[in-house]
Amino acid sequence: QVQLVETGGGLVQAGGSLRLSCAASGRTFSNYAMGWFRQAPGKEREFVAAISPRGLTPSYADSVKGRFTISRDNAKNTLYLQMNSLKPEDTALYYCARGARTFSPPHSSQHEYTYWGQGTQVTVSS
Repeated sequence: QVQLVETGGGLVQAGGSLRLSCAASGRTFSNYAMGWFRQAPGKEREFVAAISPRGLTPSYADSVKGRFTISRDNAKNTLYLQMNSLKPEDTALYYCARGARTFSPPHSSQHEYTYWGQGTQVTVSS
């Protein structure tokens, strides 16, 4: 059973930065694409960023492109999301997720992910 644990959320002022981490259990972390999603109150969960198994092909939602950077350290079984120039509209519960198939490219669809963490709250004040 795969477990994903997100950390690093918190309260930050607009324009500030946060770095989220997602620690994964298991020995096959490096075989799967990983993604970050978020859900704001009253809204559906949406795609934020995703990265290929080897970390070579990141993809981003238009709303975060140029401000957020996804990365991974396969030796540490850890996924990261560096968030800069944060805006109040970035306020949400942030989830990491593991891809459904080995060696697949990063996807923006939630249906391409099978394991999810419990989320970490990010709140950006204006």
